[in-house]
Amino acid sequence: MIQRRAFLLASVALAAMPGSLMAKPRIRGAARTIRLSGARAPIEVVEDELGVPHVRAASPHDAFFGQGYLVARDRLFQIDMEHRRDMGRMAEAFGLRFVAADKAARLFLYRGDIDAELAAIPPDVLDCARGYVAGVNARIDELAADPSLLPLEYGILGISPLRWDVRDLVRDRGIGMGDADDEIRRAQLQARGLLDVDQLMMPLRPAWSFTVPQGLDCAAVSEADLGVLDPANRPLDFDPVQEARFDPEQRWADRFALGSNAWTVAPSRSATGRPILANDPHLGIGRASPRHMCHLSAPGLDVIGAGAPGLPGIMQGHTERFAFGRTNFHIDQTDLFVLRTREGDPGRYWHKGEWKAFETFEDEIAIKGAPPERVTLRYASGRPIVSDDAARNRAIAFATVSMLPGANQRFAMIAINLSKDWASLRKAFKLHVSPTNFHYADIDGNTGWQTIGFAPRRPKHDGLFPAPGDGDFDWAGILPVEDMPHVYNPPEGWFASANQMNLPAGYPYRERIISFSWSDPFRYDRCAEVLRAQPKHRIEDSIALQHDVRSLPARALLKLLPAVPSAGAASAAALLRRWDCGIEADSAAALLYEMVMPALSAAVYDRIVPAAARDLIPSVNLSEMLRLLAAPDKRLGDDPAAARDALIDGALAAGWKRAVELGGADPAGWRWGDLHRVTIAHPMASNPAIAAAFPKIEGARSGGDWNTPMARGFNARRGFDVSHGASYLFVADVGAWDNSRFLLLPGQSADPRSPRYRDFYPKWVAGEMQPLWFSEAAVEQHAVARLLIAPGARAPRR
Repeated sequence: MIQRRAFLLASVALAAMPGSLMAKPRIRGAARTIRLSGARAPIEVVEDELGVPHVRAASPHDAFFGQGYLVARDRLFQIDMEHRRDMGRMAEAFGLRFVAADKAARLFLYRGDIDAELAAIPPDVLDCARGYVAGVNARIDELAADPSLLPLEYGILGISPLRWDVRDLVRDRGIGMGDADDEIRRAQLQARGLLDVDQLMMPLRPAWSFTVPQGLDCAAVSEADLGVLDPANRPLDFDPVQEARFDPEQRWADRFALGSNAWTVAPSRSATGRPILANDPHLGIGRASPRHMCHLSAPGLDVIGAGAPGLPGIMQGHTERFAFGRTNFHIDQTDLFVLRTREGDPGRYWHKGEWKAFETFEDEIAIKGAPPERVTLRYASGRPIVSDDAARNRAIAFATVSMLPGANQRFAMIAINLSKDWASLRKAFKLHVSPTNFHYADIDGNTGWQTIGFAPRRPKHDGLFPAPGDGDFDWAGILPVEDMPHVYNPPEGWFASANQMNLPAGYPYRERIISFSWSDPFRYDRCAEVLRAQPKHRIEDSIALQHDVRSLPARALLKLLPAVPSAGAASAAALLRRWDCGIEADSAAALLYEMVMPALSAAVYDRIVPAAARDLIPSVNLSEMLRLLAAPDKRLGDDPAAARDALIDGALAAGWKRAVELGGADPAGWRWGDLHRVTIAHPMASNPAIAAAFPKIEGARSGGDWNTPMARGFNARRGFDVSHGASYLFVADVGAWDNSRFLLLPGQSADPRSPRYRDFYPKWVAGEMQPLWFSEAAVEQHAVARLLIAPGARAPRR
């Protein structure tokens, strides 16, 4: 480590010297030098032949400055739109139609003491965050001096990027529904006497009995209580927030699709004799990449991997001592509270035996082409008021951990990146708000899994229904990290997470309520099946598993095929029986399967969901459906087995008919990948000028679906194109870091003028994992460009 720090400091010093004799054999021409305000000392950025920038700085502040500058260089419009959306400043750029969205966003800005929040953040973490913000602003200043460098969107739309402020990293807490719609649905079902039907759509895991909070009038609950949480009440005309276009069923499905895979293999189970850690976060595919690569080096900091554009730090990657990955853990972090407001005085609500005044904040929304609009934002003990009905003396407060003091998620990755070992990481986790399975493996051979995220303590209810807001059901703090599920050096020699219910046996979940809603276990079960069968797991095995397309739901279906199918179903049954259950791009049976399953789901839905619940229960959970079909009961009628066979037979016939419509009359020509394609388009492609300036990246075919380890989700209502999956994949050979591999879709840059706009698209489609060079020797061997950032005012344009 001492030698590495010496190299970093020396390289920065040499880079700052004219006529440096430092050997740079791969780079043609002189290094480019720029001057930027905000850097404290010279910074060197070496770009390797795969487009990964390696930032070498004299301090962590300047390393994060480099990251902020590079993210803004490659993804400014992406991070600017997200920043505008979250700060409630869309209307000033796009007009009146965004006022509702801006008002909702501002309701979820933190209204507490910003200075106190900043003072509570560890000083080294805050200093790095200031560096990142300064780097973003340095790029914005650079573009102001030379507008020809601006991303193309700005000229087309006639707008300018917003400058950043580190205080905004505290203010921005983000609007999100959490499981508020689930609470509303259950209350409505309870009012109709149909609560048991909820299990068909969202089974409770672990098993749990419903208890309605005392004093809740379920009959008074309606979708109107969601207020601004419902995307329909804050519409956007284009797609920075695609969720706003989804109907409730698809919003629910997509919430559970946003998962990930990760596994960690100990030296005892590894062919290398070193730990292996693999991670592939499943996020949206079809727009700009949700990850950006960077390597940050400075005394006390050496981390490489992928970060979220606009968020300081690396989310999945490795330091010089440990690798780390993450998947979504499930924590119920929100609650709806029904407040009783005072008759004749709706500015007060009943809480803990007295009438209290709402906290109110006046704000002004600037609007392009119109006068500004004044808005009043209301809170009850810091909880945003998302809807109110003065005529019924009723208001709804939304409790979310993201609005709590100390919920400064945007600083968490910095703290993790600065950590040195498991013990220091567990201190850093206290800043981490979002629910996460954190995977760890270090150069000493240790492996660990820690669940992190703010989990509210609910002394008197379980979070499954709205609760009266009179104070009896208020939260009592959050669970400490030490009380969250975790393991260190497990005897099995491996562990994995794929968003499944993974509370360990014996965990006191009744006293520490975390969640009852989890993703189906199919991806995890397939990963576990493979890992258990490999006594000596290799890097190549992790890469293969990340691209595995074996479907466990397909296996379950094949076991249930009727022995004597009808004439209309016989061809489908015969094709599926010859299939190995791989959702391959070139598979005819995979195409057929993807047509059969929706038909089967619709048929089961029609059979078992009562008509009185169908407006609230839009679909049947896949795991529950397969369980019912494997062990049919009276819900299917007086002869459940025969009814089951008839349902499957009908779905086979319907699926075959649909496959013929989409693939042609000859099944020999069917290919799942012909329907299931990978298309990348600009989120504002509905604007003809933007569509012309940003041509689609398209043509590639894909295998996989929602439930295969190579998760390639799609929304059949919008077509079969891939909409979710792992745009970033990472496998770490812990300690032999240059053996690590990665992929990034479609490339580092979101600017079509850049050679990094789509250079990874063919590699990603082919599953050709690329080396993630880390050592000084490897980086220099593969360097293709060098940028020197000198501190100070930007040089005048020449």
